[in-house]
Amino acid sequence: MKPGYDVLLETHLPIPLLKRGKVRDIYALDNNLLIVATDRISVFDVVLPTAIPNKGKILTALSEFWFKKLEPLAPSHFITTDIKEMGKEAQAFADILQGRSMLVKKADPLPVECVVRGYLAGSAWKEYESTGRCQDVKLPPGLNQSERLPEPIFTPATKATSGHDENIPITKVQEMLGEEVTKEIKGKSITLFREASTHAQERGIIIADAKLEWGRFGNELILIDEAFTPDSSRFWPLEDYTPGRSQVSFDKQYVRDFVEQIGWDKALPAPFLPKEIVHRTLEKYLEAYRRITGRELSL
Repeated sequence: MKPGYDVLLETHLPIPLLKRGKVRDIYALDNNLLIVATDRISVFDVVLPTAIPNKGKILTALSEFWFKKLEPLAPSHFITTDIKEMGKEAQAFADILQGRSMLVKKADPLPVECVVRGYLAGSAWKEYESTGRCQDVKLPPGLNQSERLPEPIFTPATKATSGHDENIPITKVQEMLGEEVTKEIKGKSITLFREASTHAQERGIIIADAKLEWGRFGNELILIDEAFTPDSSRFWPLEDYTPGRSQVSFDKQYVRDFVEQIGWDKALPAPFLPKEIVHRTLEKYLEAYRRITGRELSL
């Protein structure tokens, strides 16, 4: 394959496999976790049969950037992406793991998706159109599609092991985690969203919304999974932003739009993606990485 078009759909390493998620394969490595980001892509919580070449490398590199940048505000599970620092078991598979693997602390994940929204888009726009609200939050009347909200809002969801994630009220989060932890993850999620949004906007990207995950490591809450990637956030080019319509994006909304346009019912079997959709998605992910980090990613 020509450079930039290597594809990894699934890994089968002789290391204990703990979980195969929608995108990541997670292995036990000593007292830590080895997270391998494959090139799988999921939309509407269904993994598509077509991969996006080297997507896992982009997600890994961008998450590493954010984990390091946001460390002063919130510690994370990140340890290293350097294969040489992962031990002999990982080094034996450097050809597979290079650029798409991360050694992380083994935290106890909280069973909540922490979604922060700064703009009115996606399911939030649809809900607002019919109710004037977004989950628990009553919003001002007369807002347009894609309009910036007066303040970022916290709209949590369940973390479904199968099927679709579901939005839940803040009272449900409090029942699950307690008021103190709920307040902490809400506050930290909004703080990180503000910081990431400021950085991204200075580089020509609007972060419309983002999903964050937290876990317990000892007595500490730490950021886990990924952070502010095109898989977990909506990225809009600042120069094309116009409220009142859907936006051009640097994220997987492009793929969501395609599968909806062809009439997919969001159930299995999932559709294959044409080559032009795959290529354009890769370009969008790479552009998001370039703008946010100011660097080129060597594939």
